[in-house]
Amino acid sequence: MSTEKLSLAKALNEGLRTAMERDPKVVLMGEDVGKLGGVFRITEGLQKDFGDERVVDTPLAESGIVGTAVGLALRGYRPVVEIQFDGFIYPGFDQIVSQVAKMHSRSGGRLALPLVIRVPYGGGIGAVEHHSESNEAYFAHTAGLRVVACADPVDAYWMIQQAIASQDPVMFYEPKRRYHEKGDFPLGARDAAPAGLHEARIVREGDQVTILTYGSMVRTCVQAAETAATEGKSVQVLNLRSLNPLDTDAIMAAARKTGRVIVVHEASTFLGMGAELAAQIQRECFYHLQAPVLRVGGYNLPYPPSRYEREFLPDLDRILDAVDTSLKY
Repeated sequence: MSTEKLSLAKALNEGLRTAMERDPKVVLMGEDVGKLGGVFRITEGLQKDFGDERVVDTPLAESGIVGTAVGLALRGYRPVVEIQFDGFIYPGFDQIVSQVAKMHSRSGGRLALPLVIRVPYGGGIGAVEHHSESNEAYFAHTAGLRVVACADPVDAYWMIQQAIASQDPVMFYEPKRRYHEKGDFPLGARDAAPAGLHEARIVREGDQVTILTYGSMVRTCVQAAETAATEGKSVQVLNLRSLNPLDTDAIMAAARKTGRVIVVHEASTFLGMGAELAAQIQRECFYHLQAPVLRVGGYNLPYPPSRYEREFLPDLDRILDAVDTSLKY
C-alpha cells in the first residue's frame, strides 16, 4: 500500500480542519491557538482560514476557558479547547469534574455537553514541571468523561474528528514528544476511520507476552518488541487508545492469548491506569495468566528537572527487563 509520511501534529491539524469544514458549529479556543497557531503549531493556519470568531485566542485562565466551553456546548456549539500544557489544567479542574463531567447526569439526560478538551501531555521535551505531566488517571477516574489518547498520525487524524462528533465530553490526550515525529499515513487513510474512538488496536503481533500501552509509549513499546524479537521473544503490543471506556474485550483477548501482560505508561505506576488494568485482568483472566501482571511507568515522584527525565520515563531497558521478568515465571 502506498503511504506518505505525516507528523502527528500535521495529522491533528488536518483532522481539526476537516471537522471545522464539516460543521460550522465547531469552535476552537485556547491560549495562543489563533494568531500563533498554538505553542506546538497544532492549530496553525486555522484562524486565518476560519476567522477569529471560530478560532479564539483566550486569556490565560483555564477555568474561564473550560467554563466558556460549557456555555457554548449548551448553546449548540461544539467547542474544542486546548490546555496549553498538561500541568496547566488544574485551575480548570473544578470546572471539568464538577460541571463538564456532571451536567448530563445532573439534568437527567436532558442536556449534552459535546466538547473536547485537548491536552498535550507527557515528557521527553526537556521542559520544567507543569509542562511534562501525565495526569490522565485523574480524568479516567471521573465518571461522565470520555478519555482517549492518540499515538500515531492515522489515529490523530480520525480520533480528533470522532471526539468532536461525540455527544459526550472528551478529554483528548496528545503525546507532545511525538508531535513532530513522522509516521506512515496510507494514501487511503482519509477515506475511513480504522477503528471506533473507543476501540483498542493491535500494533504488533506476538504470542508470548502482551504489552498494553497508549499515547507516547506506543512507539517505545513497539521498539522494545522489535528488540525482543532479535532475542527470540515474541511480544504483542496493544494500543489501548481509549482509557475510559476501556476496550475490555480486546484487552482480555490479548491477555488470554499470551498469558503474560505488562502495562506501560509514563504516569506514576501508583494508582495509575496500570493498577486498574491489572485488577481487571486478574479478575477476568486469572486461570489464563502464567505470570503476574507487571507495570512499567514513572516513579511516584514530582516530575524531575529535565536533565533527569530520561531516568524517570520508561525506556527500552526497563520494558525489556519487564519482558524478561514475566517470561521467568
